[in-house]
Amino acid sequence: MRTHVNTLTTVRNLGILAHVDAGKTTVTERILYTTGTTHKRGEVHDGTTVTDFDPQERDRGITIFAAAVSCSWDGHRINLIDTPGHVDFADEVERSLRVLDGAVAVFDAVAGVEPQSESVWRQADRHGVPRIAFVNKMDRTGADLDAAVASIRERLHPVPLVVQLPIGAEDGFTGVVDLLRMRALVWADGADTAEEGPVPPALRGEAERRRRLLEEAVAERHPAALEEFCDRETLDATTLAAALRDLTRGGDGVVVLCGSAYRNRGVEPLLDAVVAYLPSPLDVPPVRGTHEAAEQERPADPAAPMAALAFKVNATPTGRLTYLRVYSGTIGKGDTVWDASTRRTERIGRILRVCADRHDPLERAVAGDIVAVVGLKSARAGSTLCAPDDPLVLEPPGVAEPVVHVAVEALRSTDTDRLATALARLTEEDPSLAVRPDPQTGQTVLSGMGELHLEVAVERVRREHGLEVAVGRPGVAYRETVGEGVSGFVYRHVKQDGGAGQFAHVVLDVEPWEEDTEERGLVFRSAVVGGRVPQEFVRAVEAGCRDALAEGPLGGHPVTGVRVTLVDGLTHVKDSSETAFRTAGRFGLRDALRASAMVLLEPVVEVTVTVPEDAVGGVLGDLAARRGRVTGSDTGAGTAVVTATVPLAELFGYATRLRSRTQGRGTFSARPTGYAPAPTPAAVR
Repeated sequence: MRTHVNTLTTVRNLGILAHVDAGKTTVTERILYTTGTTHKRGEVHDGTTVTDFDPQERDRGITIFAAAVSCSWDGHRINLIDTPGHVDFADEVERSLRVLDGAVAVFDAVAGVEPQSESVWRQADRHGVPRIAFVNKMDRTGADLDAAVASIRERLHPVPLVVQLPIGAEDGFTGVVDLLRMRALVWADGADTAEEGPVPPALRGEAERRRRLLEEAVAERHPAALEEFCDRETLDATTLAAALRDLTRGGDGVVVLCGSAYRNRGVEPLLDAVVAYLPSPLDVPPVRGTHEAAEQERPADPAAPMAALAFKVNATPTGRLTYLRVYSGTIGKGDTVWDASTRRTERIGRILRVCADRHDPLERAVAGDIVAVVGLKSARAGSTLCAPDDPLVLEPPGVAEPVVHVAVEALRSTDTDRLATALARLTEEDPSLAVRPDPQTGQTVLSGMGELHLEVAVERVRREHGLEVAVGRPGVAYRETVGEGVSGFVYRHVKQDGGAGQFAHVVLDVEPWEEDTEERGLVFRSAVVGGRVPQEFVRAVEAGCRDALAEGPLGGHPVTGVRVTLVDGLTHVKDSSETAFRTAGRFGLRDALRASAMVLLEPVVEVTVTVPEDAVGGVLGDLAARRGRVTGSDTGAGTAVVTATVPLAELFGYATRLRSRTQGRGTFSARPTGYAPAPTPAAVR
C-alpha cells in the first residue's frame, strides 16, 4: 500500500476557472489534445469539444455543466474539471472547488479580470484552493499581458509572479520566453509542439530585467530564496522553481503564464506549471469530518478507512452516475459503503474513469482519485460515503439560494406526473434548483439562479423527457426585513381543551440586524434573568421564532436580518411545555413583525455592459429606466465599459434590448451582489 501513497505525488486534481468566453473550454480541449487524450482539436464554435458534450452547450456555445476529464502528462495523472463561466451556474463551480486541490484561472488578455473572473476567484479563496493564472488570447488585437497582470493585482489582490515574456504581439504572437530557464519557446504555424531556442537578442534585455523582478518578488516572500539571493545576488532555476511551488501552494503568490489556446501556443508550459507548482493530494491538509460531534482527520492514504464526497449526480434514463472525490482509503467494484447523509448502506456497481461523456471501467479507486460510480440509489451532491465500520461526515458544498422563479405546467393534463418526475430528476442533479407548489395558485414553481439557468432547465425537460410545458413570466425571490422594530412585545399563549393545557408567556424585543453578513436569517439571544424561563423553553422559543421567518407580513416572503431578544416570560407549573413555548415564539414573533416597520428587499446584481462609444448615451438611459445606479465607466479604443447596480427584476429581457440598441455590438455580464430595499411593496410583480 505504501507504493500507492507514493504514487499520489504524481496526481493533480484541478479545475479550469474563468469568466464566460475567456477560453476555459478551449484550454481544456488543447490540454486533452497536447496530452494525447484526443487526436483532434475540438472547437467551441463548431460544437466539437469533448467537455461541452450536452446539446444545449453546443447550441449556446457556453459551458453549462461541470465536466470531468482525465489525462496524463510527464508521468503525472491530471484529473481536470472544466467549470462553467456564466454566473447562473456558479453553484456548479462551488461544488467542483469543494473537491479540487488546485486550479488554473484563465483570463482574457484584452479584457483582463472580468466580473465572473472575480466571483470564481473569491470562491477559490473561500476554499483555499491554490491557483496559477493563464492569460489567454494573446493573439487578439489589443492583447496586453502587463495590463492583464495589473488588473489581476488590482482587482483580485494576489501577488502575481510572471514567469514568461511574450514573443511578438497580437497577430504576431508566436511564443514565450521562459524566464526561469532563460530560453525561448516558439510555435510555428500549425505546429503542435514548441521549438526551444535562445532568447531573441531584441528581447534579451527585457527578459533579464523581468527575471530580476521575478527573483526580487520571490526573495521577498520566501526565506530560503532570500538567503540565496543575499549570498549570490541571484537565484538559480532550481531554487526559483522550488520557491514558486511553495508560494503557490501556500497561497502567497500566483504564477502567471500566457499563450493562445486557440492556436495551441503556450499549452505545454502550462501543463509543466501544473505539474511543478500545483499540489498533489499529499500536499494538502488531511480532510476533516465529524462523527458523533467529534472532529476527525483522514489522511490521503489508500490504507486508511475509506471516505469520499459525492459532488455531482447525473440522473440519466439508464441509471445514476455519481461523481466522487476519494479522500482516503480504497473503493472496489462491488464494495458496500455507508452513506452517512442518509444513514443507509449502498453497493458500488461499477467504477469509471471519466472523460466527459466517455467512461473507462476501473476495478478500484484510491485516495486522491476523482471517479464516477454506478449503483448508488440515494446519494446526492454533498453526500459522504465512508467505510460502514468507520463512519464519518464530511462538510458538504454550500448551496446558493435561488433568486429567480417561473411557474411551469404540462400542456397535457396526462403529463402532470411525468413533469413532476422530470423536475425531481433535475433537482437531484442540480441542488441550486428548487421545486415547490404555489399555495395560492396551485402551480408548480421552479426556482434557480438566473434567467438562463431556468431556460436551460426547462429546455432539458422538453428535450430529455419529451414533454410540452408552459412557462410563466420569470419572477424574483424577494425578502423582507425589519426597518424599525418593537420593544417589550408581549405574547401569551393559553389553550385549554380538556386534559393538560398549554401556557406560555413571552416578552420579545425585535430589531434590525446587519452586522453579521453571514447571518441571513435570525440572530436570537436571551436576556431572561432569575430562571423565569427554563433553558429548554428558551430553545423552544428560538425554534418558534425561526418558524415565523418563513413568511413575512408584507407579502409572505422569507424574513431576513432580524435580531430577537427574549427579555422576559412566565411559566405554569403544569401547562408549560416546549410545544407551548415554540408556539408562543412563532406567533409572538409573527405578530411583532406585523407591529414593526417592515422593508421589502429585492435581489440586485452588478452589471458590466461593454458597448461602442457612440451607444453609451442610450445604454445609460436604459439602465436609468431600469432603476440602475451607475457605479463606474471607462472608455478606450472606441469601446466603453459601464458598471451599474440594477435590480434583478429589471434585467429580464435586457439582452435582447441591448442588442437592439447597439445593433448587436453590445454585450453584458452580471453577478449577484445581495439584496437592497425595493421602492414599495407594489414593486413586486
